Amino acid sequence: MKDQILNHLNNPSQLEKLYRSNRATFKREFSTIYPDLKGNMLADFWNERLNYENDEINWGTGRELLFVIIAGLVAGFIAKIPAMFQVQEEFFYPRNISFIFLPLLAAYFAWKNNLQPKLIAAICGVILVSLVYINLLPVSNTSDTLILACIHLPLLIWATLGSAFVGNNLYDYSKRLDFLRYNGDLIVMTTLILIAGGIMTGLTIGLFALIGFQIEELYFEYVGIFGLAAAPIVGTYLTQTNPQLVSKVSPVIAKIFSPLVLGMLVIYLSAILYSGKDPYNDREFLIIFNLLLIGVMAIIFFSVAESSRNNNSTSSNWILLLLSIVTILVNGIALSAILFRIAEWGITPNRLAVLGGNLLILANLLLVAVNLFRVVQRKVGTERVGRSIAVYLPVYLGWIIIVVFLFPLLFGFK
Repeated sequence: MKDQILNHLNNPSQLEKLYRSNRATFKREFSTIYPDLKGNMLADFWNERLNYENDEINWGTGRELLFVIIAGLVAGFIAKIPAMFQVQEEFFYPRNISFIFLPLLAAYFAWKNNLQPKLIAAICGVILVSLVYINLLPVSNTSDTLILACIHLPLLIWATLGSAFVGNNLYDYSKRLDFLRYNGDLIVMTTLILIAGGIMTGLTIGLFALIGFQIEELYFEYVGIFGLAAAPIVGTYLTQTNPQLVSKVSPVIAKIFSPLVLGMLVIYLSAILYSGKDPYNDREFLIIFNLLLIGVMAIIFFSVAESSRNNNSTSSNWILLLLSIVTILVNGIALSAILFRIAEWGITPNRLAVLGGNLLILANLLLVAVNLFRVVQRKVGTERVGRSIAVYLPVYLGWIIIVVFLFPLLFGFK
């Protein structure tokens, strides 16, 4: 993007096309080169345009708003399938929860990015095959491979969303980082929408109760489930049409939570020594330990993505480096516990899935930590850290495909 901006600096129409193709990336890359372009009339104009603070909410085009309304309704109807067609909720939701809104978000970005037909066909093919496959797996209350497939399938559909977001150039690492930032922004925006919806729900139910109407069941069965299903779609629409709404909130959250999580991890690891619990013989503790690892990894990824956009200070980079090192220690403990349990009691689908996931996370953490160390030594820029995450994402995707599609066959659907 940076080279394209420089090549078309004196071509207003091409600059406008570049800007509309990916506004967030254009703004970030333009900001890095603008100090060398001051005095150029067109560059000065774009600087003022990109940094103009507009307090008004942009509702996008009528077509975009119509798409969001229809997508929100479709998501609600998908969520209501068990009630409308008498499908068991215990069967439907674990297998199909990822199909409620993720394919609709993928359709939104496919439309916005004007994806090539072959890429649209590939995304639709993956979603359709996954939908048929997961619903054809044998019904079982004891199958570990079924549970693993249901847990990992949303990540596969999330990857199709990432493909639609990145657009026609799947090897653009900066857009992969933009996708991670989008997920962070979406979490913030969706949380705000749900909080506002919760307040409105309480007021509505309370007001109707005052006049003698008990609408709790009716409200949650229709308004509540439609609102929950549509919230990520509305959140996506708002973050894409009004990036300024969360562009300043997300970096603050990243800067606040990174040192807090670092302190919590250090205290938690110290407390383990006195608690008498260990992940080697306590299965539930090991599960919680791995969930903690995944959560901290997500925070690191989000913080690194934000630092690549906002050029974090040296102190922030040091915090991220220390957090990565402590997380590597946590990963090492979890990995050794898994290997211990495999050596003692043999291989099971759950143990093999956790082992593979932990090995991938460890390798990625080591890459991130090495690059962060080079950043604090001022040998490379923060974008190098982001690249080490973006390049690694397809590796996770490969393991997800193995767990979802091959594990049930390898272990006989047990």
